[in-house]
This record gives sequence, C-alpha cells and structure tokens, in this order.
Amino acid sequence: MADLLDHAARSALMARIRSADTAPELFVRRFLHRAGYRYRLHARDLPGRPDIVLPKYATCIFVNGCFWHAHAGCAYARLPKTHTAAWSDKLRKNVARDRRSRRALLAAGWRVIDIWECGIKDVSDPDLSWLPSLVEAEGAGRVVWPKRPRKAKPAARKSRRR
Repeated sequence: MADLLDHAARSALMARIRSADTAPELFVRRFLHRAGYRYRLHARDLPGRPDIVLPKYATCIFVNGCFWHAHAGCAYARLPKTHTAAWSDKLRKNVARDRRSRRALLAAGWRVIDIWECGIKDVSDPDLSWLPSLVEAEGAGRVVWPKRPRKAKPAARKSRRR
C-alpha cells in the first residue's frame, strides 16, 4: 500500500508528533503535583531521559506511547501498513533502548515506573491512586501499569451536530 501523502506532507505531519509534554504525561504530572510531589522533567543526565524524576524518592517515571514503544498486545501499538520493514526495525530498536535504560537505572538504585498511554488515553477518569505508595516505597524495582494492555480501541463517539 502506497503512502497517501507526498514526502513534504508526511514530513510535516511527523514533525508535529511530540516526544515530551504529551497529554498522558501532563495528566500524570498534574496528578503528582496535586498530590504534593515536586519533580524534574526529562533529566538528560539519567539513562533513557525519564519523563518525570523524583530525586527525593529515587524514582523515575516513564509515560510511554503505546505505538512508539511497541506495547505488546495493545490496540494502539499496531504496525503501519506501509514501510513495515523500516517501522519494525525502528520499533525493535526503541524497545531494546528502553530495556537498556531501565536496566541501567535499576542497577544505579532507581525505582522505575512505566505508565502506558493506553491506561490513560480515552479513559474517562484514570485511577492513579496507586502511584504515591509506589513512589514512596523503599528500594529499587520496576512497575508497569496497566498490567494488561488495551485489546481494542474505544468506539468513536457520535457527533452531536445535526
């Protein structure tokens, strides 16, 4: 299947994709701030450049996009139908890089929390009440949320226009 957009249009579209300050990330940041936590953003001095770093609690939080980080079994992580070899290679490298950075953080004594986009996106009221207890827990370790990926995208809402 050929790409429906020309090179310039596709390039402009891809340039608009954000790597920081995404809606799921902002949701998690607002939750933590309301709960009284203060944090650093996108710490360049740590492996993997975590989205949120809570140095006081030695905790790093990654808010992962399901597509870009190839969330296994998730409806948002489907491989594109065009240029599948290139996309497959890119996503495989992203997953390998994520694995290396998580391993390095754990070895350095950090607690790593991975929050997937599907746990927040299109959910009317995502429940992050579990997060403060994990942030304040003792010792290094890794937690992934949600435990099970979303199997299907939610149905599109009907337009209210007549």
